[in-house]
Amino acid sequence: MSEKQPYVRPHSAESLGEAPGRGRLTGRRILVVGGGQQVVDADTDPVGNGRAMAMLFAREGAHVAVADRSAEAAQATVELIHAEGGQASLIQADISREDDIVRMVGTAVENLGGLDGLVLNVGIGVGGLGLGAVKAEEWDAVLGVNLRGPMLCCREALPQLAEGSSIVFISSIAGLVAGSRLPAYDASKAALGGLMRHVALEGSRKGVRANVIAPGLVDTPLGRRATQGRPSRGTAPQFFGRQATGWEIAYAALFFMSDEAVYVTGQTLAVDSGLTGIS
Repeated sequence: MSEKQPYVRPHSAESLGEAPGRGRLTGRRILVVGGGQQVVDADTDPVGNGRAMAMLFAREGAHVAVADRSAEAAQATVELIHAEGGQASLIQADISREDDIVRMVGTAVENLGGLDGLVLNVGIGVGGLGLGAVKAEEWDAVLGVNLRGPMLCCREALPQLAEGSSIVFISSIAGLVAGSRLPAYDASKAALGGLMRHVALEGSRKGVRANVIAPGLVDTPLGRRATQGRPSRGTAPQFFGRQATGWEIAYAALFFMSDEAVYVTGQTLAVDSGLTGIS
């Protein structure tokens, strides 16, 4: 008798980005920061988290401002949304530059006629592995993008957000458990939880919710590039027998952005097949 094969979680229509919209965000105005994606292999690249979120929000009836450091990447997302009949516009902005952030939020408010939601899907991980390989300038660069950038986005956006709006931070399970071996990345993603809780506290004065999504291993272009540099990432055990898709992260963000999560704030949701909870 052959050994039983390990369980592999089948893909649903939602997992593959094939489910229809259900009007869960009709009329919402949402800024997705990091709504483009890197290109590793244009012929085989899966959808990234930011692009999946922007497209899904538009399918659900939102008008989306897609912001990215790469205008070309943001434009590609906007064109995909337009091809599906959705509403979207692009904003080129570098999250490491304060003046870009001020301009980005102001432009989104002007283009959309206000803001009901903000997604912060930004993050870099640079430098050698382990504390001994950390260079001060690389540490500063990582925290500048991964933590200072989201803080400035919230500083600018919170006064502009309508009552009852939602902010979603995209973090990583690297902020919950050790494993990436990139100290600056781990520290910055962990610190997002503290920033999120403060934003949730201030936002509660007008019903603005703030929550964190901590993805596990996700099959995205950025994830594939990370695996090229650290092959062990691609062989890490998964309880569901596969990595997540960008769409599965997007649906978690959709929950937080929708009225289904109207009483949820100050929370962190790990979308990781149980890696941080049962391993």
